[in-house]
Formats: sequence, structure tokens, C-alpha cells
Amino acid sequence: MSSKPPITVSRIDLARIEALLERLPATDAAKLDALRAELDRAEVVEPAAMPEHTVTMNSTVTFMDQGSGDKLTLTLVYPAAAGAPGTVSILAPVGSALLGLARGQQIDWPTPDGHKRRLKVLEVSYQPEAAGHLHR
Repeated sequence: MSSKPPITVSRIDLARIEALLERLPATDAAKLDALRAELDRAEVVEPAAMPEHTVTMNSTVTFMDQGSGDKLTLTLVYPAAAGAPGTVSILAPVGSALLGLARGQQIDWPTPDGHKRRLKVLEVSYQPEAAGHLHR
């Protein structure tokens, strides 16, 4: 497996995701060790300092599953907003994988069935921080 690329997370996103994880039942929390590991290694920045073209919460991102060649465009959301068409929860494996990646970066991510998928970020078409929505 390739080494994981550096990721950047805003201080507000980090605080909200950590609070979310703390409220989960232990059985659910155990499934999210990969997300916790991502948060632990992330560079944390103030929202106003977030680099453009980096996937943050509520960003809309186009990425490719390099195994299948499929391109998907999804908005990364908190669980309460998940389920709407075109959204993916931060708690879903692909959501956890995308958080903090910049355009052009790729990451290998385990799927629930034990395989690995390589995801590559092609474009971040909307990022709240870049749009000036710092406290969404």
C-alpha cells in the first residue's frame, strides 16, 4: 500500500468531527478507527487559512475510483445531511478517505468487504472556506 498523502483539516471541522465521534455508540466508533487515524495525522489550520482545492466538510468533490475508472461527484456531509442524492457522510469509508485531500492527491482506502480502493481527487468544485463560508 502506498504511503498516505498529507492532509489538511480545518480546526472547526476537526472539532465537529471529534464531537460527533464521541457521541457514537462504542460499536460504531470501533469501525471509525481509520477516520480517527486520519484526523490524528492531519495538519490543522484555521478555516481562513485552508488551501483552495482541498476537501473540507460540505465541499463538493469529483474523484475517480482508479480501480473501476468510475468518476463520482459528491458533497462531503455530516451524517444528519447524508442520504440526499449526491452526498456522502464523513462516517462512510469514502467520506473518511476524501477529507483533507487536495486536488491531484490519491489515497488507498479499505472498503467494508476488505478490498482496497484507490481514490484520486480530480476537482474540488465547491469549498466553503474558499467561498468565504467559514462558519457553516
